[in-house]
Amino acid sequence: MHNPTRAELHALLKDAISGPDFARATFAGAARGASTEWVRVVVRPVEVRGARHVQFAYHGAKKVLTKNFEPDAIDDPLDELLLIGFAGVHVSARAEELDIRTSRKGRVHIGRSRAQVHSAAAAGTEHNRAKDVPLPEGRASHLLEVLGISTADGTVRPTMRAKFTQINEFLKHLSHALDDTELARLNRPVELLDCGCGLSYLTLAAHHYLNDVRGIPARVVGVDVNDEVIRKSMERAERAAAGSVEFACRRIGTADVPADVVIALHACDTATDDAIAQAVRSDARLLLCVPCCHHDLNRALGASAGDGVLRPVLRHGILLQRTADLITDAFRALALRICGYRTDVVEFVATEHTPRNLMIRAVRGAPAGDAAHVAEYQEMKRFWRVTPYIEKALGEPFQQLVRA
Repeated sequence: MHNPTRAELHALLKDAISGPDFARATFAGAARGASTEWVRVVVRPVEVRGARHVQFAYHGAKKVLTKNFEPDAIDDPLDELLLIGFAGVHVSARAEELDIRTSRKGRVHIGRSRAQVHSAAAAGTEHNRAKDVPLPEGRASHLLEVLGISTADGTVRPTMRAKFTQINEFLKHLSHALDDTELARLNRPVELLDCGCGLSYLTLAAHHYLNDVRGIPARVVGVDVNDEVIRKSMERAERAAAGSVEFACRRIGTADVPADVVIALHACDTATDDAIAQAVRSDARLLLCVPCCHHDLNRALGASAGDGVLRPVLRHGILLQRTADLITDAFRALALRICGYRTDVVEFVATEHTPRNLMIRAVRGAPAGDAAHVAEYQEMKRFWRVTPYIEKALGEPFQQLVRA
C-alpha cells in the first residue's frame, strides 16, 4: 500500500481545511518528527472583520497561542505542523470525517467516514434522532473504537452499552460543572486528575471531550494502584494519539500534582475518601466522584447505633449494608461542605446501567467551617456512634474545623 508523502498529506489537508464545509481539525499525539513545545493544535474557521479566516490554536504545557490566516495563506502553518509530525490528525466537515494516523514505524493510515449531521429543521421533526450527548452514537470515533466501545462505523457494541452510557452521563455533569465554575475560561490548560482510572475509559474520554469536542485545553493524569491496568492505559493513549495524558501507578491520595478537577468513578471503599481528600488538598475547584462498595462504616455500625431504635434495621445484613452506604456518602457530602464546597448528591445514571449510580458533586466556593454544618456533622457522629474514614483522610486541618 502506498505511504503518502508529506506533499500529498499537505494537499489533502489543505483541500479539506480550505473547503466551505470545514468545521474543525485537531493535530495531536506523540510527535514523530521535530521536537516542539506544542502538545496539540486545533484549526477551525473564524470570521475576522466580516471575512472568513482559518485560526490555528497552538496548545502548549503552559500557554495557548492563536494565529489567524486567510484561507489561501495556510501553506506555511500546515507545513510546520507536518514537520512536527503529530501522530494523529482528525478533520471534521459537514459531510465527512477524515482521520490520519501515523504508526511508530512511520506508516500512515487515512480513514474516511460519513459525518452524521442533522439540520435544525430536521432535528425539530425527527422523532428518533440521536440524543444530545457529549460522545454521540452512530458517528465514527477513533477513541471509542480504541476503547472497544464502538465499531469502526460508530456502532456501540451491545456488551459495552452500559459503559458508553456511563461515560456520556459523567461527561454531561463535567460539562455543566465546567460552565458553572468558569474553568472553561482559564488562561491555561485545565488540570484534571482521575483517581482510580482503571483501564482509562473515563480518563481518555474526558481528555478527548475537553480538548477535541469543547476546545478546552486540558492536561489529564490518571492514577491507579494496578500496574497492569496502567500499562494498558498507556498503550491505549498511544493508540488513541492522546497527547497531554499521563498515567502513574500509585495509591489514590498520594499524587503530588496540581488539580483543578478531580474525578473518581467507582473507587472502592475508602479510596473514594482518599480521592475527596486529594481534591481538598489540591484546592480543586471541582470534584465529581461516584462511590463504589462501602465496607469501612459497615463494619463500624452495630445494633446499638441510634440508641437501639434502628436495631430492627441493622440486624439484617442487607439493610445494614444499604444503611452504611447512605450514611457514608452523607458524611462525605457534609465533610465537603465543611471544607468550603457547595455539595450535593445526585443520581448520575439509571440503575439499569449500574447499581452504583450516586454521584457526589462538589464545587469550591462556600465558606469553610460553617457552624451549622459542623453541628450537623458532630450530631451525626454522636447518633451513629462512629467516626467515618473521611475524617482520617482529610487529616488535622479538617479535624480542627470540626473541633472548632
